[in-house]
Amino acid sequence: MTRLPAVADRFYPGDPEHLHSAMKMLVPSVPKTEKQQALGVVMPHAGYIYSGATAGNTISRVRVPETALVLGPNHHGRGAALALGTDDWQMPMGTVPIDRQLATAILQHSPGITEDSEAHVPEHSLEVQVPFLQQVQPRLHLVPLMVAQVSFEICQSVARGLAAAIREFGKPVLTVASTDMTHYESRPQAAKKDRLAIERILALDPQGLYATVRGSGISMCGVIPTTLALLIALELGATRAELVQYTDSGEASGDIRQVVGYAGLIIS
Repeated sequence: MTRLPAVADRFYPGDPEHLHSAMKMLVPSVPKTEKQQALGVVMPHAGYIYSGATAGNTISRVRVPETALVLGPNHHGRGAALALGTDDWQMPMGTVPIDRQLATAILQHSPGITEDSEAHVPEHSLEVQVPFLQQVQPRLHLVPLMVAQVSFEICQSVARGLAAAIREFGKPVLTVASTDMTHYESRPQAAKKDRLAIERILALDPQGLYATVRGSGISMCGVIPTTLALLIALELGATRAELVQYTDSGEASGDIRQVVGYAGLIIS
């Protein structure tokens, strides 16, 4: 089975030549010697005109291994709460195979995670990340995990299982947390709220991030993927996080009355 693109020609160019051109514009060329060894990244998932530069600047700064565990929020509510896709992904820049060795290890170590392709069929939050990963890692293999709104305690349990699977896998894995930040508030209000969430990520404080987003009413759609990415990275020895870029949709649209915030961060 193969997963077909759901949002090509909507969120990003569906024509391979146009998409390659977009990637060259959005992903800066950084010498390998200047790239960081990272455990995780946080990247936005809007249309490329809005958030593509932030995503490109972020992924260009890290050494992307051949395997990426990509975590994204389930916007459609289809499928399992923790849905692991096991179909290869047909994308405009080429088919991306699933890393079945890591996927098998995840299912063994994380009983709460279900093998389920239904959640992935219409979802954009993971799909828009794939061309950025392909651009910097031609031998890319994916492990895509869609997540619904679950408790922090479930996040802790799932992250322990994911980290155990990565350790057993024994090869480098980059965890990619896909999220946009505050949705449809004024630029000053969005920036104020998003600063609170970003501070918790920079502090490597997954519980604080979870509580802050809930307590402050921050409409960060990928708070669960980001919480999981922090927990996994901490299990694997993370010591720091840095903000690469923060912006909002108003930079492209000119409308700062109702913006969506976008942040790119690196966890290492």
